[in-house]
Amino acid sequence: MYTYTIEKYTLDFKVPAQTSRNIFTTRTIFLIHLKNTITGKMGIGEAAPLSLLSIDDVPNYQSVLENKLDEFSNVNSLEKLNLEAYPSIRFGIETALLNLAAEDDRMFQTTFTQGKRSMPINGLVWMNDAETMYQEAIQKINAGFNVIKIKVGALDFDEECRLLEKIRQDYSAFKVTLRVDANGSFDSHDALEKIKEFSRFEIHSIEQPIAANQWDWMQKICKESPIDIALDEELLGVQPKEKGDALLRYIQPQYLILKPNLIGGLSVADTWINLANKHHLQWWATSALESNVGLNAIAQWVSTYNNPLHQGLGTGSLFSNNFNTRLKMDQGLISFV
Repeated sequence: MYTYTIEKYTLDFKVPAQTSRNIFTTRTIFLIHLKNTITGKMGIGEAAPLSLLSIDDVPNYQSVLENKLDEFSNVNSLEKLNLEAYPSIRFGIETALLNLAAEDDRMFQTTFTQGKRSMPINGLVWMNDAETMYQEAIQKINAGFNVIKIKVGALDFDEECRLLEKIRQDYSAFKVTLRVDANGSFDSHDALEKIKEFSRFEIHSIEQPIAANQWDWMQKICKESPIDIALDEELLGVQPKEKGDALLRYIQPQYLILKPNLIGGLSVADTWINLANKHHLQWWATSALESNVGLNAIAQWVSTYNNPLHQGLGTGSLFSNNFNTRLKMDQGLISFV
């Protein structure tokens, strides 16, 4: 019923993007072109493991992708594939199927995809020297972003504190909300001390302060932290139907960060949202440096929820050779035009 082709593509960053674990100058993705042999309709999805972060960041990824698509073409069902170890492949096939099934380029019919509503997004400040990060934060604020997310963990801690203090001297928490993302870079033994220092700057939340799979430490941090904690990498490789409830009940975070490409697709993200609702947690979604193909699918999916929080969907402009898109970002909002 389905045939496929795979298109390997390299995205080029306009400027290097640094996290506490890596510096990106390029980003390799795989576009899945699915064809329904009965209807002749085509759909496109994106499979894009993220270096040093995705659980399916493996050397033979393309051959695995081909094998899984061969298997999918035989069974004609995503649910019959074992893709727990390959969340980005599941995301790619799932979004290709949604694109194929859509009457036009709207995978979901919402007020967002009808052009009647925009969604708020945060402005992202990548790691760099402190002065460059400060200037980037100010540029984002001047461009209309009132929620700024700052990557931390690479600079000297005192220098990061001075950076946050400098921003706060210019903009109070009433005008600009600050989120920080540690990407698991804090040591578990002194993470709380650092978080308490950060709290002086009226921080909204901190993403993944310590490395994943330290449930006891993370529980302690969530319980004692003066800043709300958001789980991000903690969700990677966890099957929510099997262990998600136990994880959230034990750790008790305040927020979940959902990256559909890294956790197994939109339907898996839906399961996490159901669990978040059960445990009275809030959530927002972020991209994982996908091209506009994957970003478009995530943005449309997010719009099916009435989530007032600022989403992390502003990464499409990072690349110099991205694909054309109907997504538009302006004044801290993302729209479908």
